[in-house]
Amino acid sequence: MSAIDKIYSNEVGMSFFWKKNMNMSVPKIQIIFRDTGFLLTLTELKFFSECCNITIQSQCRKHCTCHSSKNCRSLLLRTPSDKVDLAVNQKELNQIHQLIDETIFRVELKDWIRNLSLN
Repeated sequence: MSAIDKIYSNEVGMSFFWKKNMNMSVPKIQIIFRDTGFLLTLTELKFFSECCNITIQSQCRKHCTCHSSKNCRSLLLRTPSDKVDLAVNQKELNQIHQLIDETIFRVELKDWIRNLSLN
């Protein structure tokens, strides 16, 4: 029996719930990419998505003139941890953002369906 309940995966990483922690009052989502793992609440995940948006809107415009901008890790991505920022390239940023947003969508959809069935 698997110890995780997978939510979503793409080229850069995956997200899942630890089955042992699913009964917590505020469930935490494990998101893993580039050998880095974050255990986050849905609120923290939404903050992380907004950090991606801010990086895309502000830093991508400045650094897209780099000849190797798709591979150059010149973008600084803020994370929900105030002590950790990540250096990423444009492709990684887009994939991380997709991973986060799809995870949020699927978790919220699952909650909505569960609440609908309770009514």
